[in-house]
Amino acid sequence: MDLISTSSCSSLRISFNSAPGCTNKLPTFKNSSSFLKVSKNLPYSSGFHTCKFSSTRLSTTSHSRLSISACSKVGAAGSDPLLNKVFQFRDAFWRFLRPHTIRGTTLGSISLVARALIENPKLIRWSLLLKAFSGLLALICGNGYIVGINQIYDVGIDKVNKPYLPIAAGDLSERSAWFLVLLLAAAGLLIVGLNFGPFITSLYCLGLFLGTIYSVPPFRMKRYPVIAFLIIATVRGFLLNYGVYYATRAALGLTFEWSSPVAFITTFVTLFALVIAITKDLPDVEGDRKFQISTLATKLGVRNIALLGSGLLLINYIGSVLAAVYMPQAFKRSLMIPSHVILAIALIFQAWLLERANYTKEAISEFYRFIWNLFYAEYILFPFI
Repeated sequence: MDLISTSSCSSLRISFNSAPGCTNKLPTFKNSSSFLKVSKNLPYSSGFHTCKFSSTRLSTTSHSRLSISACSKVGAAGSDPLLNKVFQFRDAFWRFLRPHTIRGTTLGSISLVARALIENPKLIRWSLLLKAFSGLLALICGNGYIVGINQIYDVGIDKVNKPYLPIAAGDLSERSAWFLVLLLAAAGLLIVGLNFGPFITSLYCLGLFLGTIYSVPPFRMKRYPVIAFLIIATVRGFLLNYGVYYATRAALGLTFEWSSPVAFITTFVTLFALVIAITKDLPDVEGDRKFQISTLATKLGVRNIALLGSGLLLINYIGSVLAAVYMPQAFKRSLMIPSHVILAIALIFQAWLLERANYTKEAISEFYRFIWNLFYAEYILFPFI
């Protein structure tokens, strides 16, 4: 983290995190007026850097930040090395948690809790809010453990495929990473054990176990494509949806029973998680081949896997439309049919863009991110269908 401080009667502190592949040009200024004058002539509105974009541009751009804050004292925090280390660790820890997976977990949890409350509005109590928050925190801890343990054992591959991840980039030591994953697992288990009873705790332990054998030798089930797909679909699809809905009904004092919308979202997301499992290897073909990791993408080719994933998602969307047509008593046709038609058309368009771009690494990364956006969109729609 590079820090510049300009000061007059009050200081202006600009903190900048440069993205990999960028060359920072950091001029000095006598005062804030000269900074504003010069920054207008620099290439970007940030006024600090020009970039030489590499194939990892799309993956690393999200990690660039520019923040400007006014300070009443000269020097302020920018000159404090301890505070610098805190900010650097915060950034590394956030990347370590893989934010796109946290968004999926968070949206899924909120969506299922909202659905259970919509189905039982008379049982809503404010005291449930704290329990819901503790459950979400436990899920984020479990998610962090699973993606973290994977980074520890994939550091060599990540230096090729995902050099922006904190261990691969050298921003987080392996020792610190082990401390974090063990802390996350222990915290998650403690929260679940104290708040949600033995059954949900057993489901939580199953999720951690599957996440462990996915990455850790001698099991390392990610080497076997079919088993790897089933693990991801089970954890992100079935266990998350079933577990959250079960826990929410239990908190409301109700026994578990499937409702048509919950059965729908569990089936939909489980198949969607299978697609994520299949397509997640698309941007990583180069590193997987180098380290002899067998994936469908390395065996069948990027284009075939992209088409396979798109086809499975289209089946999902067609099934959603048919469910609304044949079960009008369970779903709101006016929302469910047009929303899924629009999402299906957007998917087809994105697949066409990928084909047009000739499956470059940049286009593949964009396609994979779009699939995650479709995943988020389904959870946003779910409480209202």
